[in-house]
Parts: sequence; structure tokens; C-alpha cells
Amino acid sequence: MDTPPLEPPTHPDAEELSATALRLMARGAADRRAAFHTPTLSTIGLDGRPRARTVVLRGIDVAGRVIRLHSDLRSAKIAELRRDARAALVFYDAGAKLQVRAEGTATVHAGDEVTREAWGRSQPMARAIYAGDPPGMPLAGPGPDEPTADDGEANFAVIRCVFDRLDVLSLQAAGHRRLLLRWEGGERTAQWLAP
Repeated sequence: MDTPPLEPPTHPDAEELSATALRLMARGAADRRAAFHTPTLSTIGLDGRPRARTVVLRGIDVAGRVIRLHSDLRSAKIAELRRDARAALVFYDAGAKLQVRAEGTATVHAGDEVTREAWGRSQPMARAIYAGDPPGMPLAGPGPDEPTADDGEANFAVIRCVFDRLDVLSLQAAGHRRLLLRWEGGERTAQWLAP
């Protein structure tokens, strides 16, 4: 019996790969069980060193390329972004074998309509977190098991990051593929890169 010839592996084209990345980002904002729901945010520390932490993706406007995060106004990342607005987020989905790095410029919102709207949509448990001690403050013990106050709105901030670069890495047995998307002057370009 003759064995059929092996078919060459098929890979997504640039449009398919970019659409998959953006779809997974949108799902990450909508579904707290999705892998992209908790990306890593990187900033430039006040001391010039890179800083990275896991954050929760609260929203995304794919057409506007805006990623929305919530933060405590007293956290180090807020001071860092106010000093240098450049930011990067790394998303990874092990099941899809896809990594997306989004780079752009962040804006911190506090005490404005953006934060009031986000605060109004927040659950009571999430609101109470902002009423506690400032993030990173030394404590004598592990701290309270449950925040008890709902007066943290003054400490609540929204970070809106407009990305102008997406580096999409697809890790496949048939061969890895890496695509760089850039937006400049309203135009989007796509460039394949060595993985």
C-alpha cells in the first residue's frame, strides 16, 4: 500500500494571525477564565530599571487599539507611568501557543469621568480593595483577610494604553511564526520576523 505524500504544513497568513491575536485579547477582557485575562504589564521604574507585574485586563477597544486596566492610584506603576508613559503588555495563551506583546503609550485617569464610569461598574469586593493600605506598604502581618470598606474611590485609577505595536508569536510544531504589526500615522503595516 502506497502512503500518500505528506502535505506541507499550513500556517496562518498575516491577517489570520493578527485577527486571532486581537480576538484572544478581546476574549481576555470579557472572560476572566481566558488566558489573556491576566497579562504582564511592564513599565520603566523611577530608578530606570524595568518593572513587570501581572494585571487584570478590564477592557479593550480593538478598533481604537486601547487596553484598559485598573490600578490603585498609590501604586508604583502609576508614578512610573506618569513619569514615562511608555508601557508594554505581554499576553500568553498556552493552549493556543500564542504570545502577544503590545507596546504603546499609557494615560492615567483619576477622579475623572473615565474613572467614575469604571468605578460604577466595579463589584463591591473589587471596590473594597482600594480602601486598604497603599500597595507595597510594609505590614506587621499578612494584612486583613477581607477588605471591609467601600471608600476606596479616591485611590482608584484607570490606565488606558494605546498600543502602536503588536508582536505576535505563534509557537507551532510545524514551525514558529512571528508577525510585527505597527501603526504609524493611521496606517497599519505588517512585517514577518524571524521567530
